[in-house]
Amino acid sequence: MESLKHIQGELKANKSQFNSFGKYYYRSCEDILEALKPLLKTYNCTLTISDEVKEVGNLVFIESKASIIDNESKEEIFVTAQAGIDVNRKGMDVSQCYGSSSSYARKYALNGLFLIDDTKDSDSTNDHKKQTIDNARFEKAVEQISKGLYTVEKLKANFELSELQEKALLTL
Repeated sequence: MESLKHIQGELKANKSQFNSFGKYYYRSCEDILEALKPLLKTYNCTLTISDEVKEVGNLVFIESKASIIDNESKEEIFVTAQAGIDVNRKGMDVSQCYGSSSSYARKYALNGLFLIDDTKDSDSTNDHKKQTIDNARFEKAVEQISKGLYTVEKLKANFELSELQEKALLTL
């Protein structure tokens, strides 16, 4: 499909979103769609995105399908991508969990269809090394743990603790 080749070559989807916790910029599904709209019009193409909830074993996930149709030749090309759904994710209700997984799967379906390189995006550059936690933040975390709003396990999973901080947790 010639029109797809042109769109893939011309597409520039900026990373306009900022993650203040990880201190990096990233592009969202919406950023990609916004950059695509004028190109789809120029090359007389239609883009559709659909989601389907699937289950394999005990794993529930969203499968997103991004399809491009050349409106003249009626040729269609599509790509699918999947994202797991964790309905027990803290701080999110069930619909937010599904929506988050849908956005993630849609973004990666679009990345595949339009050859968007995410090697500099957070998902590929974040090496997920634990960061250290300063004493003020550690004390706040301990306070949240004592109120039952946070757990020692989550603290240890998210942060590299000093020997002194580890010892302090033993007293909780």
